[in-house]
Amino acid sequence: MPSINQIIADELNARNEQVAAAVKLLDDGSTVPFIARYRKEITGGLDDTQLRHLEQRLGYLRELEDRRQTILSSISEQGKLTDELRADIWAADTKTRLEDLYLPYKPKRRTKGQIAIEAGLQPLADILLTNPDLDPETEAQNYLNAEHQINDNKTALDGTRYILMERFAEEAGLLEQLRNYLWQSALLRAQMIEGKQAEGAKFSDYFDHQEPIAKVPSHRTLAMLRGRNEGFLALSLQVEQTGDVHPCEALITRYFELAFRGRPADKWLQSVVNWTWKIKLSLQMETELIGRLRDAAETEAIRVFASNLKDLLMAAPAGMKATMGLDPGIRTGVKVAVVDATGKLVATHTVYPFEPRRQYDQAIEIIHALCKQHHVGLVSIGNGTASRETDRLVADMLQRYPDCKAQKVVVSEAGASVYSASELAAAEFPELDVSLRGAVSIARRLQDPLAELVKIDPKAIGVGQYQHDVSQNQLAKNLDTVVEDCVNAVGVDVNTASVPLLTRVSGLSKTLAQNIVAHRDSNGAFKERKELLKVARLGPKAYEQCAGFLRIRDGRNPLDASSVHPEAYPVVEKIIAQLQKPVSGLIGNSALLKSLKPADYTDEHFGIPTVTDILQELDKPGRDPRPEFKTATFREGVEEMKDLRPEMILEGCVTNVTNFGAFVDIGVHQDGLVHISALTNRYVSDPREVVKAGDIVKVKVVEVDLPRKRIALTMRLDDEVTASKHQPKERQEQPNRKPAPRSATTEKPQSGGDNNAFAAAFANAKRR
Repeated sequence: MPSINQIIADELNARNEQVAAAVKLLDDGSTVPFIARYRKEITGGLDDTQLRHLEQRLGYLRELEDRRQTILSSISEQGKLTDELRADIWAADTKTRLEDLYLPYKPKRRTKGQIAIEAGLQPLADILLTNPDLDPETEAQNYLNAEHQINDNKTALDGTRYILMERFAEEAGLLEQLRNYLWQSALLRAQMIEGKQAEGAKFSDYFDHQEPIAKVPSHRTLAMLRGRNEGFLALSLQVEQTGDVHPCEALITRYFELAFRGRPADKWLQSVVNWTWKIKLSLQMETELIGRLRDAAETEAIRVFASNLKDLLMAAPAGMKATMGLDPGIRTGVKVAVVDATGKLVATHTVYPFEPRRQYDQAIEIIHALCKQHHVGLVSIGNGTASRETDRLVADMLQRYPDCKAQKVVVSEAGASVYSASELAAAEFPELDVSLRGAVSIARRLQDPLAELVKIDPKAIGVGQYQHDVSQNQLAKNLDTVVEDCVNAVGVDVNTASVPLLTRVSGLSKTLAQNIVAHRDSNGAFKERKELLKVARLGPKAYEQCAGFLRIRDGRNPLDASSVHPEAYPVVEKIIAQLQKPVSGLIGNSALLKSLKPADYTDEHFGIPTVTDILQELDKPGRDPRPEFKTATFREGVEEMKDLRPEMILEGCVTNVTNFGAFVDIGVHQDGLVHISALTNRYVSDPREVVKAGDIVKVKVVEVDLPRKRIALTMRLDDEVTASKHQPKERQEQPNRKPAPRSATTEKPQSGGDNNAFAAAFANAKRR
């Protein structure tokens, strides 16, 4: 059997030595961002995606190896470990295969088959299986045993049947064949539970639904599973049966080379096969394969969430300018918070421009005064209730006071309320009202989305599909790696970063992050990176891991503001010595840097990849990988769903991307859905080929369903709006964006009449 390293190398299409080097670095405590950025020579250039796969597979395969050793030891202690079985166990490449092999030897409660063996019926089972010419009734006479209450032929043959059933059902090869056959041939069927039609109407599209199990997309899988979990749907596997014998029973018959030709024991053996399938294996296979489908759906849903989260975290920052955050509200007022260019809170207020107080002019005066006093350059408006009204309020203020040059931007406020009520927010603003903390978060997330969103549990940001239906532990683990990768890709200013942001830096724990902030508060700003070694409990290993990702602006060494790692400063010194120029003469000098040959500055520690990275960094030190800041301009007069009309062309911001399309905020408090078929004129299998969260796009309104709060959009602007094009097959309400109570959500639009565009689109989608 190949080694763990070799298995991973084959999966990555990499060399064994590359994987071995990466594994050693991980085992020594290095993080994936550090290895990907600063150990390219050692790993042969494995990137962060490859390293994340390596890390995940390494954990799985090591668990598999530990389990393999446990199983070998257990079977050996039973004295049943043959050379053939040992070889099969060593060859097992999945946990499922390993457990199948262990099944006959796994300690278990006394079964009917074991009781029959204890009663001496094992020889009867063997003789009837190997010699069907024998008559079961006659042979059973020889195994009656009053001591074990085997008093008649029927009892003896029933016990013998259980022995063979358990033997058949524990045959690893048979289980594998059955799984493969059912996965390729079975249909997953969903049916309404009797009497639940009205209560479970949100799942009406699945009241009598079936499709090949291997082809069920993740979002439909999770929708049906939710319907089952909530007691409205029953799920089962269906296999087409053309003759008298079930296909799985025929497979069992072939596997054990049985032939039913009318011999005395054939009918009895056929009943053993029938019982094996119906009693022992059918439910087991159904549970296992639906579980496999669920696992695959959860994996895909988590991947979708992680992809959207990355896009959101890596959204363009507006820049560190004095910013006013407005958390819209009607009766409770609009909460106002102003932060300076460093994100420090400098002012708060609450204004009441809307019902019932209607202090519109007063609100304008207060907002203008705060903007003028604090030189506000950006106004960040949350996109919740009263967002468009608040947007108009700011527009009127800017029109009334041309001296105010602030730019207004509507931003997603997802997760702001979670932050407001968190321990972190309470520690940061102990005297501040919870509602005002939300306005602070809205302001800061415009300045730098990444720096602010790391303070919020990634699951609360709400850019996934069916996130509450997947493994919460696995979801949290995957989302944490996304946050870590994003933070380290951008880099962190050590003199302004919060504890949550520093905690995500390679090599830093929460304790070390707190110690950095405490040291900064006590001793002032860090002047150079090596001062980090003075931070309590931050030793050489942590310094090695974190230093390259921490930036010091305007420090003693210009390199400390770059991603050049301190360990590589000697390379820069070598370049300086050869060119006889100071560092300042190199930084940003593109022509000079491009004329240098990386090979001229390599040594036994730093190869061409590292030197190349250093030269690129010197050209644009501290470069931000995030895109240029852009905002969507919502159409004036289109503020609620009732203002929408088919054929309208609007600008909006992509808020969420799922497997079936993209949700777009067009400024009416309800995101519209661009179905995957309406994203572009070419075929796409994944919407992320076209859009990602945060993109600014132009869309055309296809249909508006006010009662169900659904908006169908298309990005194919030249298309004519008809009742059969570009409609969503999934529900319009986002699975996780401001969800209604779960008992009130719907998974897919209910079918309407033939003229209903949503119904037509859903029908088309099911045929895809």
